Amino acid sequence: MYRHILVAIDGSELSAPAVHHAVGLASSLGAKLSAVYVVAPYGGASAAAIASMHGFKQAVRRDAQRALAAFHSVARAHGVAAKGSSVVGGEPWQTILLTARARKCDLIVMASHGRGGLAGLLLGSETAKVLTHSKIPVLVCR
Repeated sequence: MYRHILVAIDGSELSAPAVHHAVGLASSLGAKLSAVYVVAPYGGASAAAIASMHGFKQAVRRDAQRALAAFHSVARAHGVAAKGSSVVGGEPWQTILLTARARKCDLIVMASHGRGGLAGLLLGSETAKVLTHSKIPVLVCR
């Protein structure tokens, strides 16, 4: 069915079920598994200021490494070979889709943070954007 699964992670507790689901699917299907951790951009003039803050780059790198280490730990525990990477910049939904295309994935697994109401409207939903623009199936874990 699926031969290469991409799971989008952000290191939050909410993305853990997506990781477990993707690992379980990859294990049962004998599929390859990849993860991508996307660091969202900070727009406008504040981008340079934020990026130049002392320790910002190290903190971002540390968060990505922590999330990817947790992903690899779950995959190893289930005997699934997995690759992970982090990407800084770009819109997360676009980066997820570009990564899926570049790695020739045939399924994207991701969490929905379930922001509703005004927060969901103002912040938008990366998951909704992936669902809207993806040409391959997307499995959303709540």
